Amino acid sequence: MNFLCLDFEGVLIPEIWQYVAKETNSEELMLTTQDLKDYDELMSLRMNVVNEKNIKLSDIHEIVRSMKPFDGAEDFLIWARQNFQVSIVSDTFYELAWPLVEKLNYPTIICHHLKVKNDQIVDYSIRQKNNKQKVIEALKNLNFNVLAAGDSYNDINMLQTADKGIFFQAPDHIKEEYPSFLTAENHEELKTHLLEYT
Repeated sequence: MNFLCLDFEGVLIPEIWQYVAKETNSEELMLTTQDLKDYDELMSLRMNVVNEKNIKLSDIHEIVRSMKPFDGAEDFLIWARQNFQVSIVSDTFYELAWPLVEKLNYPTIICHHLKVKNDQIVDYSIRQKNNKQKVIEALKNLNFNVLAAGDSYNDINMLQTADKGIFFQAPDHIKEEYPSFLTAENHEELKTHLLEYT
């Protein structure tokens, strides 16, 4: 059976930090991995804003609990799990994403951890450098044929390493920079691209 790896934010759910940005009037938090290639630079910016504005983890949890997966994401994920081994491979954090993982019936997710002290986010811990790419490499070493879908700069290595990489609702500037990938603008199109592997 083939293995399917999916980015989380941008493929199944909206961008968590952008929701936080709107609810806390923090324009800098609108930036995502579609804007910045350097993930550490992006997270350093986020940590600075969170601390300067005294945004607590509990504040973010309240915002995340109000979020919903994308329309069609739940049905797509059910279909995917019927036809593939599936894992979400994300640069989000368990401590942020878990309410949305729950809403999608607890799919497997491989992501990072936040360091929290007295409800304050003080730092973050990356599972491993180039985590998305290394997950794909590990699965291929187990003799899986690996398919992957993502939308941002931090997905490029994952998509390039997979046997088949697909952009999902990627912005035009990223699609133009990496024109070799298939593209899907909704979950039905993504399903169509994957059907030949079922």
